[in-house]
Amino acid sequence: MLLIEQGYLIDPKTRTEGNKDVLIGDGRILKIAEHEEMQAYMQTLSENTDSLDVVRVPGCIVAPGLVDVHVHFRDPGFTYKEDIETGAKAAAAGGFTTVVLMANTKPTVDNEQTLQEVLDKGRRTKIHVITCACVTRGLQGQELVDFETLRAKGAAGFTDDGIPLMDEKLVKQAMERTAALQVPISFHEEDKSYITNNGINEGKASDYYGIGGSPREAEIALVDRDLKLACITGAIIDIQHISSKEAVELVRQAKKDPTGHIHAEATPHHIALTEDAIIEKGTMAKMNPPLRTEEDRQAILAGLKDGTIDLIATDHAPHSAEEKDKPLTQAPSGIIGLETALAVCNEHLVEKKVLTMSDMLAKMTCNPADMYGLDAGYLKEGGPADLVIFDPKETWVYEKGYSKSTNSPFLGQKLTGKVHATICAGEVVYRA
Repeated sequence: MLLIEQGYLIDPKTRTEGNKDVLIGDGRILKIAEHEEMQAYMQTLSENTDSLDVVRVPGCIVAPGLVDVHVHFRDPGFTYKEDIETGAKAAAAGGFTTVVLMANTKPTVDNEQTLQEVLDKGRRTKIHVITCACVTRGLQGQELVDFETLRAKGAAGFTDDGIPLMDEKLVKQAMERTAALQVPISFHEEDKSYITNNGINEGKASDYYGIGGSPREAEIALVDRDLKLACITGAIIDIQHISSKEAVELVRQAKKDPTGHIHAEATPHHIALTEDAIIEKGTMAKMNPPLRTEEDRQAILAGLKDGTIDLIATDHAPHSAEEKDKPLTQAPSGIIGLETALAVCNEHLVEKKVLTMSDMLAKMTCNPADMYGLDAGYLKEGGPADLVIFDPKETWVYEKGYSKSTNSPFLGQKLTGKVHATICAGEVVYRA
C-alpha cells in the first residue's frame, strides 16, 4: 500500500479540495481523509502494514493524473523521433497517466493489425496509452475507414490529425458514423488552399522572414464548416489546437446549439506564446497551426476562462534535431510538450489568475477523460489510483528529458511548477 500525506488534494471533477491524505492499494484509492482521520483508519486495518510506503508531500498539490487527448509517439514508422516507450516515460515525467495517440504513423492506424500493434505496445508501458484510428484510409482524405470494426477492436476515437479533411460530403459521412458509435472525431482545421508556407503566421512572422505564411482564414473556414456539420449530425467533435480569435468565437457561438457535442483544445504553446517566438527561435517554434498574435492569444485565454475551450492538449510532436536544423520553410512543424505542459499552464493560467488551479486541472483531467468516456480524471474512494503530485511554486530549468527529441521553444527556460511524482494504477511511475 501507498500512503500520501500532507498534500493539498484537488479533485476538479467534484470541485472539492483541501488538506487530505490518500491511501492507495491494489491499483485503487482506498481512502481519502484528513490526517487525523486517516491515522485512526490505519489503526483499524487488519492487513499487515509493515510494507506501507509513506510519501510526505508538504506544499504539493495532489491531483488526478493528467489526461492528454492529442499526442504523437511516432510509432510505428518514425521511431527515430519517438517511440511508445519513450513517449510514455516523457508523459509520466510531465504528470500524465493517460494519453491518446494520433494515427499518422507509418503504416497509418487505419487497419486492425496496426491498431493492435499500437495498443499492445501501449499496454507494455507504465501508463495508460490508447489511440485513435484514422478517419480515411492512409490519411488520403478519399475513402472512410471501417469505423465500426476499428472501434470494436479498441480505437478510442478517430482523426486524420496532421492532414485537414477537405471533402465536406465525406466529413459529414464520417461524423454520422462516429455519432452512431458515440465516439469523438477530432479535426485539424487548416484549409491548405489558403496556405503558402505552413507553421508560420501570415503577418508579422512571415513578413520578418520575407515569405508567405499561413493566414487565419485557413483555420476559420474549416472550423466554421465543421461546427455546422456537428450540429446537423450530433457528432462528438474536437476542434484541435485552436489558434485564432475568430475560431474561438465560432466555437463559443456553436456551443449554444443544444444539438451539438462540441469540444475545443488549446495547447500550452498557443496559451503562452505568439508569433514573436518563431522570430526569436525559428524552427523550434514552428507548428501547425502557427503561433499567431497577442490578440489571438488573449482570445484563447478568454475562451479557456468562459469554458468555450474545455480541453488543454499538448500536441506533443517530436522531430529529430537534423529535421529541425533545416531552413524554416523546409523543417517540419511541431514541438514536444508533455514534460513542460503543467508548468507552462500553471505559469500562464493560474499564476496570472486567468483560471483557478481547479479550473485549469479540469481541462487537463476530467474534461478530456469525459469526452472519451475514460475511467480517469478524478479522485474518489474506489476510483483509479492515477495521480500527479506537484509543487506549483517550485522553479526548475527544462533541459533534455525523457523524450527522444528536444524540439521545444521552452528548452533551457526556467519554469514554475514541478512534478514530484506520478502514480498510475497505484504504482509510482515517475519520481523526481
